[in-house]
Amino acid sequence: MGIVEALGHWPGALLLQRSGTAYLFVNAAHILGIGLLLGAILPLDLRLIGVIRGAPLAAIGPFLVRAAGFGLALALVTGFWLFTVKPGEYLANPAFLWKLGLLALALGNVALQHRGEAFRQALAQGRPSPRIRAGALASSSLWLAALVAGRWIGFV
Repeated sequence: MGIVEALGHWPGALLLQRSGTAYLFVNAAHILGIGLLLGAILPLDLRLIGVIRGAPLAAIGPFLVRAAGFGLALALVTGFWLFTVKPGEYLANPAFLWKLGLLALALGNVALQHRGEAFRQALAQGRPSPRIRAGALASSSLWLAALVAGRWIGFV
């Protein structure tokens, strides 16, 4: 049995395959994770870009970063769990593959944005550099594109 087939037979996958209620709750938790992620990261990105003004970055930035991190963790764990229900079908779905690629790019952007002191300084001082602003623009674009790709999965 290959790894993809094995994923579809682990106890967590079998639970979701056999219980509509369990699937419902895991899917709802996935949506909650996405909501927390985008609900935190988009206001932060828009503030960093300069579209939203007024709220001090030093006050809102650390909270929004932590909220986005929690949402991301929840979305990744539940998303992987949902994937195990039909892994072969998902891997054959072009929309799913696009979503994975966009997620990889978005996570790479997070790693680039948070390396070094520039991001923390931008939050503390409220003056994001052009590099931080570009990263925020990329962030909002990539996360929204991943959201659209995720919705596209059901239509392919």
